[in-house]
Amino acid sequence: MPRRKRNAGSSSEGTEDSDFSAEHTDSSESDTHTVRNTRLTRSSLRLSRNSQDIKQSADHDESPPRTPTGNAPSSESDIDMSSPNVSHDESLAKELSLKESGLAHRPKRRRFHESYNFNMKCPTPGCNSLGHLTGKHERHFSISGCPLYHNLSADECKVKASSRDKHVEERMLSQRQDENRHSTRQQAQSERHLRYKEKVTEMRRKRNSVSQKDKYMEHRPSHGSSREPLLENITSDYDLDLFRKAQEKLRLEGQVTEGGNMIKAIVFGRYELDTWYHSPYPEEYARLGRLYMCEFCLKYMKSQTILRRHMAKCVWKHPPGDEIYRKGPISVFEVDGKKNKIYCQNLCLLAKLFLDHKTLYYDVEPFLFYVMTEADNTGCHLVGYFSKEKNSFLNYNVSCILTMPQYMRQGYGKMLIDFSYLLSKVEEKVGSPERPLSDLGLISYRSYWKEVLLRYLHNFQGKEISIKEISQETAVNPVDIVSTLQSLQMLKYWKGKHLILKRQDLIDDWKTKEAKRGSSKTIDPTALKWSPPKGT
Repeated sequence: MPRRKRNAGSSSEGTEDSDFSAEHTDSSESDTHTVRNTRLTRSSLRLSRNSQDIKQSADHDESPPRTPTGNAPSSESDIDMSSPNVSHDESLAKELSLKESGLAHRPKRRRFHESYNFNMKCPTPGCNSLGHLTGKHERHFSISGCPLYHNLSADECKVKASSRDKHVEERMLSQRQDENRHSTRQQAQSERHLRYKEKVTEMRRKRNSVSQKDKYMEHRPSHGSSREPLLENITSDYDLDLFRKAQEKLRLEGQVTEGGNMIKAIVFGRYELDTWYHSPYPEEYARLGRLYMCEFCLKYMKSQTILRRHMAKCVWKHPPGDEIYRKGPISVFEVDGKKNKIYCQNLCLLAKLFLDHKTLYYDVEPFLFYVMTEADNTGCHLVGYFSKEKNSFLNYNVSCILTMPQYMRQGYGKMLIDFSYLLSKVEEKVGSPERPLSDLGLISYRSYWKEVLLRYLHNFQGKEISIKEISQETAVNPVDIVSTLQSLQMLKYWKGKHLILKRQDLIDDWKTKEAKRGSSKTIDPTALKWSPPKGT
């Protein structure tokens, strides 16, 4: 009797598996077609086994002890084991019910042929959906992969893909070669490194073969009449050629459309000036070809006789507004566009004759105009001017700047720029000119920024310097400082830091030019009598 109890206890779990395997074997032999049509997942089978274990363990307490063979003693209430199909059908029904209850919330998986639409076409007009932008597929169905949409053909995409793969293979090969070398100090350069080294050497040789000054002297006779600056090494030859063609086309179109209504020359004081660009003067004045102007009030007239009569009656000898600076013959007047609207409009129309990018003519009320003059016994003659907004959101200290052609290349342009930054220092702001700048304006500003930085570095005695300190000291925008340092090759990146190199050769050249120029064409901050306007 103890032996029978031990066998029943030991077979409480083991006999369940054996019974299940026996029933499964018998049922597979009798109902093969039922098993093939029913697909059970591992999770549903595990759930069915657990449920059977729980049920059998619950029945184990009330059922009589099992026989050593693993089967309970036969009785009238027991299931007849001679009909294995009945027990297998019941187990399959339980498993299917568990599967439906446990996996009912999962969405039905769709096959590829059910979700893929073979009738899809590329939305690009005229495209046959063949090829792919990556060059790795035979068809495409969207704009992102359409070669025609990106102005390419399917063959070109394949060629580019093959070239990319070839380049990747070359890089991988070079990396493997580098990894295979034992010594990194004595490693031989790869073919790609040698080609790049030759390219850099050739570029440096071309750059150092002729100095920048010699290039400028060669460029000046051929392009002096067109006033085109030296554009070499700024961009590629193709872009430069395209830019010149566009300029020539625009010049020809301007001659055709504006040739009948374009002022060719103006009589301004004792000078007769040839104009450079079109200005929107009234049509009755523009069609004359030559305009006569009063150099004090800037009123424009049709003939010399009208100008002579006007000069006999004109009482103006200087610009309207407040004189805020005077040193020697040089004076600067602050003119409010709201108080002196006619004078400022005439000044803008005059400036447009010599500026290409100027678009402001009549809406002058939001601006202040700073007019520089040179005085003699007849009055204050206009030298140049600059304007700026009364309330600039981007802290622009100059909106438009002009030096009259008869006073160009005499240092007055830098005086106007220096005066604009002097006003920014008084306002305790960092200023910058409004973009875009004209060709001559860009040259003048770059020259001024270069002198300011070289003067600061010459007077600087410390060991550490920062761009923020330079900006606060000079009122120049940090972006302009960085661009100037890069053009002078004085900004280097070393060990994760940006370093400013103090090039003594550039400083010596600047000192020599400064000694030759003298101090006559400079702005004296002590001569300024000005306070920032209210609301700025």
